[in-house]
Amino acid sequence: MGEKEFTKDLSQEGDDRLRMKITTKKGKVMEVVVQYESKIKNQWYPVVRYDTSHGFFHRDLLNPKGEETKKVIPIENLKDALTYAEQDLKDRWEWYKEKFKRGLK
Repeated sequence: MGEKEFTKDLSQEGDDRLRMKITTKKGKVMEVVVQYESKIKNQWYPVVRYDTSHGFFHRDLLNPKGEETKKVIPIENLKDALTYAEQDLKDRWEWYKEKFKRGLK
């Protein structure tokens, strides 16, 4: 199995990033983790995570207390799921961040 792990900056300041981990076998995507992380008040927080950790593709919305709200995303092809997760987080990271920050108050 091949495994790639890397980050991609979302904001020019470098305070928002995607952490990605992709596991492949013979060129086929087997597992994915796409996590949006934000640096708030000099501390990194995981805000949203898409992954396959429970045997299916889903999204976890995280809050400052570490609690998760899970939503199953009905995409079976993990290559398509990876594309979906990355695009959603690139498009909506600011919205996710504001929602998360409301929970810090």
